Amino acid sequence: MNASAIVRRVLATVLWLAGCAVSAADYQLETLASGLHHPWSVAQLPDGGLLVTERRGKLLQISADGSQRQEIGGVPSTWLAGQGGFFDIVLHPQFAANRLVYLAYARGDRDANGTAIWRARLEDNVLRDGADILWVANKKNTAQHYGGRLLFLPDNSLLLTTGDGFDFREQAQDPGSELGKVLRVNDDGSVPADNPFAAPGSERVWTLGHRNPQGLVLAGDSGTVYLHEHGPKGGDEVNLLRAGENYGWPAVTHGVDYSGALVSPFKELPGMAAPLHVWSPSIAPSGMTWYDGEQFPAWRGKLLVGALVDKEVRLLTLEGGRVSDETALFGELDARIRDVRTGTDGFIYLLTDAENGALVRVRPAEVRPAEAPPAEAPPAN
Repeated sequence: MNASAIVRRVLATVLWLAGCAVSAADYQLETLASGLHHPWSVAQLPDGGLLVTERRGKLLQISADGSQRQEIGGVPSTWLAGQGGFFDIVLHPQFAANRLVYLAYARGDRDANGTAIWRARLEDNVLRDGADILWVANKKNTAQHYGGRLLFLPDNSLLLTTGDGFDFREQAQDPGSELGKVLRVNDDGSVPADNPFAAPGSERVWTLGHRNPQGLVLAGDSGTVYLHEHGPKGGDEVNLLRAGENYGWPAVTHGVDYSGALVSPFKELPGMAAPLHVWSPSIAPSGMTWYDGEQFPAWRGKLLVGALVDKEVRLLTLEGGRVSDETALFGELDARIRDVRTGTDGFIYLLTDAENGALVRVRPAEVRPAEAPPAEAPPAN
């Protein structure tokens, strides 16, 4: 075989192999369930089925293929007003053994309400032995800024984000208030001995200075926690969370008030943690996942963030403690994205926020088998 024939043979083989590979952007969107009323959160069960919260106070179980839907009984009553209702749903790390689920929701009434966590056992499509293990101590008379995201840490302690209540933003800077915070409790609601603050009212506070955080993820098994939160007009943030840190709101912000007035003249101050990434104008981030699945290798170790305003998902690459690249995905849905989760199957699950919302599964596109490499050409006579 002469040199040119060898080159042609190698090139044909490389092109054939490339045709068999799935590109990072080569995905398909599969609607598993529609007709969901402002769905807020999704969690995958060990059998592949999915739990979905609707903000109006319903919890649904949807089969892995989307063919069956069942409303779960035994849920708590919620304060449904403004942004209030059902929020996040997560499984206990030992769910297969104890069947415990944790639901964040708005509890109370017009004059005194706040974010709470309901813990119960899921059995036969019913939540049994349910009880609140946390209700934010500082009640408010507004129906905005609840936070409501949950995250289990590797030690089985549980984080809850709380909003500043909109009209009570100064309390985000008060360690003795539970508004505008990330709270940390044990899986039964008791207070961990190693929480960073001990003063009365601050025992459950893990971090402070937040406005309305609605994204919270653990980066694999590293123990690193990322949070995103809504800014006012501009100033949405992604933050690296560390126990005891102050993230600034409202003393520092990259946004302005909705009227255009300054919230603060400062974008940074000593003793306050700076964000890793800022969106101005706002994308209204909601939902976030750290992708560590096998279905999309090029996305491993990256963050995917839902965008309500921009109606897409942002893929963020982190390098050297900053966001080095940002790519928009799934804009063809043309829908507000409320939640983004990595399933145990490695697929990505999205919830669209609407009165007729949907549960969408993202999976690699089907790839047709490429033709085999051409046979070696016979030598010329």
